[in-house]
Amino acid sequence: MSDPAPITTRTPSKASRYLFVLVAGLVIGVIATVMAMRAIQARQDHFPGSLMTVMAKQAQLLGDSQKQNRCSISDTAPRLQTLRALANDLEVAFPGLRDDERFQSHASRFRATLNDALAKPPADCASLAAIAQKVGSDCKACHQDFK
Repeated sequence: MSDPAPITTRTPSKASRYLFVLVAGLVIGVIATVMAMRAIQARQDHFPGSLMTVMAKQAQLLGDSQKQNRCSISDTAPRLQTLRALANDLEVAFPGLRDDERFQSHASRFRATLNDALAKPPADCASLAAIAQKVGSDCKACHQDFK
């Protein structure tokens, strides 16, 4: 009688295990990185950036009013009032610069510009353009020193 052929068993490849561990490690690494980034982001103060964003939008809306020839006091006064109210929080938003003379000078010059604009609101597009240009130059001067 003849002996049957021996049954050989194949050992499973270890490559699939290594691939699984590699993929699992990458997924866990990505999740841990996202969690760490979120934790760092949660500790940051978003107020300074938010204040600058709202002020930039209000200044842009002033310029848009001028471009659209909507230069009456009722169109521009709310924007100027909002900018002036936001300007009160500049020192609060940037506490590290509160004692800096240059920052104080820029902030008070910006508030003075807005106070003058509110005391004599622009009645036509030419005066609105002058005010918008002055507001923009005040912002730019501060950003050149502190951004």
